[in-house]
Amino acid sequence: MSASSARGGIRLLMFLVGVVVLLFYGLLAYGSYVALATLWRLRPDPTTAVLAVAVLTVVFGYLSLRVGTARLLVQLDARELPRERSPGVYEVLDGLVGRMDVETPRLMVVRLQTPNAFALDTAGRDTVVVDAALLRLLDHAEFEGLLAHELAHLERRDSLVQTLAFSAVQTVVSLAYTVVSPVVFLVSGLAFAAAWFRGDPASWAETVPGRVRQRLEQGVALAMAAVTLFARAHSRRREYAADARAAAVTGRPLALARALEKIERAATPEFGILSPLWIRGEVESGEEHALRDLFSTHPRTEDRVERLRRRAADDRVRVEIR
Repeated sequence: MSASSARGGIRLLMFLVGVVVLLFYGLLAYGSYVALATLWRLRPDPTTAVLAVAVLTVVFGYLSLRVGTARLLVQLDARELPRERSPGVYEVLDGLVGRMDVETPRLMVVRLQTPNAFALDTAGRDTVVVDAALLRLLDHAEFEGLLAHELAHLERRDSLVQTLAFSAVQTVVSLAYTVVSPVVFLVSGLAFAAAWFRGDPASWAETVPGRVRQRLEQGVALAMAAVTLFARAHSRRREYAADARAAAVTGRPLALARALEKIERAATPEFGILSPLWIRGEVESGEEHALRDLFSTHPRTEDRVERLRRRAADDRVRVEIR
């Protein structure tokens, strides 16, 4: 067989593959269109539909939170701290519970790579997880401030609210993608088929339908990025609110500020648990700071500390005026 005949056979084979790909995606587009048309004919009234979507969103979000937190505790090998083993810790916890609108949570201890603490909305009973190193790293007032911060999250059900909000966004995105799925399948089929027809399957993105599909993907990615940024900004606001609530309950904003600074220094790999001996860690550039601020779930420690210091100064002024 001559080289030209071989090339012709390959081109014919690629053309046939392109036809198969086009037919396959065409069937997907048609099937999704039929499914949407059927759902539209069977649609309930708008109020019932919205209510059903809202209920499903809440149910799936709630189950996701419960399953996720239970799995997290197992992965971290979290152990409940016995009351008789640490009466001083529970004395602090009981004092805070008496001043806040929360039930006494489970207090669990883990061993993390860097000291940390967090609150979880778990089934039956809320949970506060504390790294064992914090029991040695923080003094009484600092630990009280940190624990009050976590209880403040439980007061406002922050993790539950954020999980339900994320579930709602996922539901809306899924519904939107389902509605446009016939177009997505058709455009994808045209792009892949055109690339096979031209003899270069990897060039589908260079075709006109390929560029259309890329624009659709970029639009979805942009929407998800905007939602992510909004969710992260809300999370940072809740951290500030929890700091303010902890300062109000304990009356010692500077103690919480010291706790945050100690945790920040302990999280610096170069310093570790001996971090109280150091003043500051590695300095980030302005661009790194800005990027981290946008996508971080927590504000920068220095910003939180500055707010707590201003609150302490304002409290002193009010006392002096009185």
